[in-house]
Amino acid sequence: MLVLGIESSCDETGIAVYDTDAGLVAHTLFSQVDTHALYGGVVPEIASRDHIKRWIPLTRECLEQAQLKLEDLDAVAYTSGPGLAGALFTGAIAGRMLAWSLGIPALAVHHMEGHLLAPMLEAHSPSFPFICLLVSGGHTQLVRVDGLGQYKLLGDTLDDAAGEAFDKTAKLLGLGYPGGPKVANAALDGDPERFKFARPMTNRAGLEFSFSGLKTAAMTAWRQSEQSARDVADIAAGFQAAVVDTLAIKCLRALKQEHLTTLVASGGVAANAQLRNLLAKRVARIGGEVFYPRLEFCTDNGAMIALAGGLRLSGGQKPEQHFEVRPRWPVESLVPPQAS
Repeated sequence: MLVLGIESSCDETGIAVYDTDAGLVAHTLFSQVDTHALYGGVVPEIASRDHIKRWIPLTRECLEQAQLKLEDLDAVAYTSGPGLAGALFTGAIAGRMLAWSLGIPALAVHHMEGHLLAPMLEAHSPSFPFICLLVSGGHTQLVRVDGLGQYKLLGDTLDDAAGEAFDKTAKLLGLGYPGGPKVANAALDGDPERFKFARPMTNRAGLEFSFSGLKTAAMTAWRQSEQSARDVADIAAGFQAAVVDTLAIKCLRALKQEHLTTLVASGGVAANAQLRNLLAKRVARIGGEVFYPRLEFCTDNGAMIALAGGLRLSGGQKPEQHFEVRPRWPVESLVPPQAS
C-alpha cells in the first residue's frame, strides 16, 4: 500500500510516500524557520498561508522522486492534531480533497503518534514495548508504548516544554530563533560549570517536568552578568546541561519504574547532540539501548505521518467519515486500529 503523508501542524510543510511493504519511498520538506525568525517565533497566520502555497509543489516533487503518479497512491494520511488550528486545517483539507478526487481513503493522524513511531523508519528500529521521550517545542512527555495505539502517559511538563525553554532562553541571550540549535551552538564555546543551574523536579518522586524556573534562573544569571560574549556562551552551556541532565534523569527513572531497557527519544530537541550522548551513556549502563529518528526526522516531517497512517491502515483502521482537526488531542486517548 502506497500512502502519501501530509504534515502541516506548525511551521514545516512535509510530504512523503510510504510503502507498507518496502518502507519510505520519498519525502520532501519546506521549513519556515527563516520566515518566523524575523518575528522571534511562529506566527500562526503566516504559517497557514505558507502551507497552502507549498503543499502542491512539494507533492509533485515527492512523487517525481518516487517515480510515481497520483493515481498510484492507495491512501492519504494527514496530520489532524495537535498543533496550530489554521495550519492543521490547510493540511487536512488538502489531504481530504486529494483523497476524494482520487477515490482513495484519507486518514487523520495524531502528530505525536508520528513522532513516537518515527524511529521505525530506520532499518534498525525498536520493538514494543519501550519508553518514549517526546521532546519538542510544545511537548515534553514520557510515554510507555506497548504497541500501535497502546500508550500510557507517564509524565508531562507542568509549564514550559523543553523546546519552549530553549526558545525563550535563546531570545533572552540575543541568539535568535529557533532556540534549540542556537543555544547548542553557543554552548560549544561555554563553560557549563560556571553557572550552576538546578535540575528541576529531580529531587522528588515522579516523572513530571518543569522548565519555567530554569528559564527564570537563566534570566537572573544574565541580568547579574556583564552580558558579554563569554557570559552568553557560559549561560547557554549551563542551561543546556541542566535541561539535558534533567531529561536523562527522568528517562532512566521511567525505564526503572516500568521495568524496561529500551528508550526512544523523538521530537526536535531529540536532535540535540549533548542529549543523545548523555542518554546513550546512561542507558548503556543498564544494558539498554536508545533509538532515535535520523536528524531530519526529529523535527516535523511527512514521513512519520505517512508511516503512522500506513501502519494504522494496515492494521484495519477505517478512515473517519467526518472532517475534524484537533489542536489539543491527548496521545493517551488513541486506541489500536482494530478498536477504532
